[in-house]
Amino acid sequence: MVNEGRRGIYEIDKLAKQVWKEIFFIPLFTCVRKTCLNLIKEHRNKKLPINTQLIKNIIELYSKNFVLVNENFKNQIIELIINGSRSESINDMYGQYFEIEFLQDIEDFYRQQNIPSLESTSMIESLTQISEYFDQEINFGKSFLPESKSTLQILINKLEEIFLPNHYLNSIMDQMKIIVSTENSQDLRVLYKLVSPFPKIKDEVVQLIENHIYKFGANTIERISGISIDDPKLYVETIIDIHKKYSDIFDVGPVFKAALDKACGKFINNNAITEKADTKTKSPELLARYCNTLLKKRNKTMEEINLDKKFNEILIVFNYIEDKDVYAKFYGKMLAKRLVDQLSVSNDDEKLIISKLKQTCGFEYTSKFEQMIQDIDISKTLIDQYRMDCKNKNLKDIVDFSVMVLRSNSRSFSPLPNIILPIELKATFDSFKDFYNCRHNGRKLILLHQYSKGEIQRFFTKQKYTLQVSIYQMIVLLLFNEELNWTVEQIKAKTQIKTELLHQVLVSLLKSKILFSKEITEDFQDSNIKMNHKIELTEDFISENLRVNLNVGLKSTKQKDLEYLNESIDEDRKFVIQAAIVRIMKERQNLKYSLLIKEIIEQLSLRFKPKVSLIKKCIDLLIEKEYLQRDVNDKDILHYVT
Repeated sequence: MVNEGRRGIYEIDKLAKQVWKEIFFIPLFTCVRKTCLNLIKEHRNKKLPINTQLIKNIIELYSKNFVLVNENFKNQIIELIINGSRSESINDMYGQYFEIEFLQDIEDFYRQQNIPSLESTSMIESLTQISEYFDQEINFGKSFLPESKSTLQILINKLEEIFLPNHYLNSIMDQMKIIVSTENSQDLRVLYKLVSPFPKIKDEVVQLIENHIYKFGANTIERISGISIDDPKLYVETIIDIHKKYSDIFDVGPVFKAALDKACGKFINNNAITEKADTKTKSPELLARYCNTLLKKRNKTMEEINLDKKFNEILIVFNYIEDKDVYAKFYGKMLAKRLVDQLSVSNDDEKLIISKLKQTCGFEYTSKFEQMIQDIDISKTLIDQYRMDCKNKNLKDIVDFSVMVLRSNSRSFSPLPNIILPIELKATFDSFKDFYNCRHNGRKLILLHQYSKGEIQRFFTKQKYTLQVSIYQMIVLLLFNEELNWTVEQIKAKTQIKTELLHQVLVSLLKSKILFSKEITEDFQDSNIKMNHKIELTEDFISENLRVNLNVGLKSTKQKDLEYLNESIDEDRKFVIQAAIVRIMKERQNLKYSLLIKEIIEQLSLRFKPKVSLIKKCIDLLIEKEYLQRDVNDKDILHYVT
């Protein structure tokens, strides 16, 4: 019981602790401290074994107590007891009475040792002995020094200062620069093993290697920038070769792996090609295009490729890409194009690379890719069901066709304005729409004509030719079943194809000699075609091939796809940033403006590096939408609005 009316009266537990400290703990401290330091000296000087666990326990005992050894100790204890207060801060006993003397003993000992200088012996011999001293002292210190204190780090700095003065350090680094610049991996391994215990040298060597790899990578990319900006194979395989080269040369340890990673990350995301393209997104685009070349059907003359090995190499480069969302956009667009045009080498290969990306970035990153593959599989079943339906209904005016139905949230295509389908095609499309709507009520089908293609035959010539055409080319050619000549203006009115696109379609048909115009010269351009020009069907068309491929990519379609892709990247990033802001603020409720921006950057850095200006816009937008509000008294603090 505590007597509230009298000072100096304590509960028995507190009183016992106080008596223990005053009568036992403090009087023995000086003797115990000296004994510990003497034992440590004996071990260092004579290599005598000592009980380091005992020393560790004693140090921890004293370092965790608040008492102070000096002339005023008894008076301070009495004053504390009288005042009934134990919360006053008292100087650090461990640091004042153990650490300082311990470090001074070490310095005195090694200053007296005959440590060979770099000038008197070979660098390897000298560093070997220095390294042994260093390892012995550090390992010995680790066995008893408290982890809660900074003594070990002070010890490391002290030993660096003793063993490696500035002129030693400069000599070692000069030798390291020669070894790194000549890429002498054997000497590097030997020398690095000796200097690696010293943080100062280790950090400088790692920085030296990082700079060397970066400089080589940046210069190599600059040399090929003239051609590789449009050659994804050359660009990506050059990066892979650089990575492989330095993975072998500097395969010394994890710190060198970190140096390699930093260097590769820098020259892959910022190099002569990204500067020439005036965008940091060029690297993810070229990597996606490289994947596309591997996954598309190849010529029979092309050599066989070990795709699993190639995919692993792609992932090495992918891991260094900062804007992984840009890669996903380009990859998704090209995947859809391969699937729609039936150009994939195999679905198994498509699934393999997607599974590897999934392991790296998670399910959310690859969910749209997986949806596309699923859509193709479902479409195959769907078209079989449709054909069976047509057979059961005895529909005769339906052309032979196949269809792919892709979910709108997984596609990377930009829709173009509608056109007027000829009667030969309209009945088929209307029939399929009715069939689909009966099975999927509430869904809307959007026809992407720019990605459709087909075959038509010429029956009026002696030789029957099969023409492989785009849907736009087919629509224009089918007009000639009605009339043998049309003006450009009439074709536009009949089909509703936009002028720019129609000119490209006519150019392809005129240059292939399927159509002709007496008013257009041989070396004409798109701009030479006028609305009043008369276009006629070539009745005496001749070709060496019975199957003539006229289907070429349209510039306007490609440009619109690229614009749509870039716009969707920006829009997606806004939604991702807003979602991250809401998620963080919902958890924190209140947060400083600057800290919120910092957390957003940290959370999204694995996907892309958000610009601070864009984050600020998203914060302002969420304030307008009343998801967030500023503090009335401090505008730098944001509150989540529930």
